[in-house]
Order: sequence, then structure tokens, then C-alpha cells
Amino acid sequence: MKIGFIGCGNMATAMLKGILKSGEVAATDMIASAKSDKTRKKIEQELGIQKADTNAQVVDFADVVFLAVKPQFLEGVLNEIKDSVKEEQIFISIAPGKTLQWLGEKTKVIRTMPNTPAMVGEGMTALCVNELVTEKETALAVKLCNTFGKTEVIPEHLMDAVVGVSGSSPAYVFMFLEAMADAAVADGMPRAQAYKFAAQSVLGSAKLMLETGKHPGELKDMVCSPAGTTIQAVRVLEEKGLRSAVIEAQTACVKKAKGM
Repeated sequence: MKIGFIGCGNMATAMLKGILKSGEVAATDMIASAKSDKTRKKIEQELGIQKADTNAQVVDFADVVFLAVKPQFLEGVLNEIKDSVKEEQIFISIAPGKTLQWLGEKTKVIRTMPNTPAMVGEGMTALCVNELVTEKETALAVKLCNTFGKTEVIPEHLMDAVVGVSGSSPAYVFMFLEAMADAAVADGMPRAQAYKFAAQSVLGSAKLMLETGKHPGELKDMVCSPAGTTIQAVRVLEEKGLRSAVIEAQTACVKKAKGM
């Protein structure tokens, strides 16, 4: 199996590193293209895979092609590669807002939405396929995406919701972490230490929910002792509209995704 990437930005680099680290595909069986000379050098020197001079060269080489470009550049890329596309190839897109129909009715297309925690092997990827993609090919795509995190196969109509809850949500989490650290600094804690305490608390809380399977409300109640400190913090967060702010933010995110 030969893998190709059109585009080699931060997300594609994280995905490539995950696939390489897993050993599922040898470096000699991987190729990538990029717009800038700097990124093309990274492909060879940092990743140790083949560098393509054109996007069409990637398609000529690979059995599975990842289209790791922003939505506004996708049409231009498709114009470059359309004459090189073969029926047996699988195309995997990470571009938000682009449906399974954009490469034509006779092409095997898989649409994904990964997120930036893929950079540390803890990504969350949603995946949907068109009717030409077989169960075996779907399983292959899941296996590749699992090399840089977790993957769920979903119906396409949920993909915009994924943009809000997973694709964009690391930014919300980072804002929350920054605010937590700012409060700790205001109370006298050194900033580097504040970031560590805040980040580990969020990491541990997420792991606790995933591993116990408990409802987040139940876990919250476990921390809220009667007349204690935590319930006072929760009271203020409710008063300031934390839940509503998060819901409205994700709604705005999804609305934008649907319009892309």
C-alpha cells in the first residue's frame, strides 16, 4: 500500500508522523507535496519520505491519497489532479464543508475531520464514506487514522456537528486553560506552574470520564461537597453563563462550517 499527501501543513505532518510511527506503511511507500520550498525540505529531512514536485505526481504514485489542503484551495488541487485519478484509488479529505460528492460519482471518497491533538497522538477523527468505498477500505482508513488518535465512523449529516465539538474545540479548551492559569497567577502561583496544574487537571478529568463511563454531571457532583469550595465556583460559572456560552460558540462554529 502506498500513501500520498497533497499538502503537508501541521495537521498533515501530525498524521504522517502517526502513520510512520505505527509501522503500518514504510517511509519508502509514502510521498507528499507542498507549496513552499521550506515545507518540501521538511518532507525529506524531517519525515524521511519522498517529496513530490507536483500534486499530480502524488496521485500517480499513491493508492490512498490524503487531500490535506484548506477548503478554498481544494478546487484548484482537483483541477491539477483530475486527469491522474484512477478508479481504484481512495481519496481521503480533511477539508471542512466539502461533501462526499466533490470528486465525482465514480471516485472513492472518504471525508474526515481530525483535530490538532493528533500532533501528540491523541486526536479525535470523524470519518464518513461514499457508496463506492467498501467495508474493507473503510476499515483501512480507520486503521490509518487510529495511528494518531481515535476514530469514529459517522453519517455525513453529523460532520458539521463534529467541526464544533471536536475539530475546533481544542481552541475553546486552550482558552479555558489559559483563564484557569491566569486566575492561579492572580493568586500568586508562577505562570509555568499554573499552566501545568490547569492542563493536568483537564487531561485527568477527560480521562476519568472516558475510563469510568460516568456522566459528566455525576463526576461534577462528586467534586461538589456540601457548603464546599467547588460548588461556589460552579455557582459563579452558572451565573456567568458558561454552558450557554459554549453552546452558542459551537452553534456559530457549525453554522460557519455549513456555509463553507
